[in-house]
Formats: sequence, structure tokens, C-alpha cells
Amino acid sequence: MSHYCDLAPGHPFHGPYHDHEYGFPVTDDRTLFERLVLEINQAGLSWLTVLKKREAFRAAFEGFDIDRIANYGEAERARLLADAGIIRNSLKVDAVIHNAGVVQALQGEHGSLHAWLDHHHPLPHADWVKLFKRTFRFTGPEIVGELLMSTGYLPGAHRDDCPVQARILAARPPWAQA
Repeated sequence: MSHYCDLAPGHPFHGPYHDHEYGFPVTDDRTLFERLVLEINQAGLSWLTVLKKREAFRAAFEGFDIDRIANYGEAERARLLADAGIIRNSLKVDAVIHNAGVVQALQGEHGSLHAWLDHHHPLPHADWVKLFKRTFRFTGPEIVGELLMSTGYLPGAHRDDCPVQARILAARPPWAQA
């Protein structure tokens, strides 16, 4: 079985994501929310499709501005569902809007989405999945696993012999501190 570390290097979309983002700790709520949005939209599709549409997602969701998205109404929902640059799936669009409101509530309660994640860390994957299913919409085991691996909360983003792994360990991701 091939690993992302085998497929990504040198690829115009996978390469930069693999080398500079995937597995590195993320503390910024907008970036955490962006990753959640991208993972939700990847469901049933290839990660390459999502990476190719990433800039369109960024534009459509106003730079992943959590407060703005949480206040989206029917006009914004219709705009998103008509936007050929993103994945026009009503369940995914509705989940993003709903989850922005959830993030606002978590920010109110914990100060930030990052603090909420830290509050629950460390958890085994299965417990993270239960927590996310209770908290967010459209978050199954694969979405939760990839989100948490990509943001440094779960190990496994890179092989131990991948040169990026040493840089990730130097950045002290939460999973390495547990």
C-alpha cells in the first residue's frame, strides 16, 4: 500500500500540502475550520479534487470567516450551491454553515476551537469520533481522523522515515507531547 509520503513529493497540489501543512500543529481557528470544511467536502471524492478547489472554497466561504459563515442565510446558501468552483452538495454546505455556529459556541465556552481541541486532547481516535459526532455535523471516522492527523492531534500523517516527519516533531504537535 502506498503512503501519502510516496505520492505527494513533487506533485503540484499534494507536494506543497504534504511538505508544509499536513501533520503540522495548527492553533489558528480559521485554519482549523478551513481544514474541517475541506475534510467534510472531501467525503466521497479524492483529496486532489479538494486541493484543486481550495482557492475557490476560500473565496466562496470568505476566507473561512467563522462569524460570517455562521450567519449565512438562504441567500448565501443558494449562492454556495450555485458556485461551480466548489463542491455543490447541500448536505456539505449545510454542515459547514451549521458547524460555523458550533465553532462560535465552542469559542464562547473555551475561548477558541483550538482550546476546545486541547481541552479534550489526548483521546483515542474512536473517542474523538464520538465527540465530533456529538458536536458537529458530517463528521465520521475518516473525516475526524484526517482532520486530527492533518492538524497534529493524531499521529500518522507521515512515515517515520519521511523527511517532513522530523520537521513536524520539531514543531511539537500535540500527539507527540501526550
